[in-house]
Amino acid sequence: MLQSRALVIALILLLSTTLPEVQSKSVFERDRDRRDWLVVPDAIAAYIYEAVKKVSPRVGQYLADAAQTPVVVGTRNFLIRETTKISIMAEQMMEKIVKLWYEKVLGY
Repeated sequence: MLQSRALVIALILLLSTTLPEVQSKSVFERDRDRRDWLVVPDAIAAYIYEAVKKVSPRVGQYLADAAQTPVVVGTRNFLIRETTKISIMAEQMMEKIVKLWYEKVLGY
């Protein structure tokens, strides 16, 4: 039971770094960079943090401190790097598909 709680806390912390950064972004903002896939999990983590902080400020402070540990920050940075690479490849593939569509199907 304690291990599952620790795992849940670790996952929450993995998805969040600085809470003001999360709250300053609009989750559904259309013109934002499409590569920023971690905005939604960051927002969810911020809401969880706020809920925990209301119940127990001490545990909320522990979560905020633990989110800044090198392991959590390093893992989150790795995820950001890899999702950015995947997003760039998807955008390039989409551009090639659109170009192929215009050239082969529409004859432009």
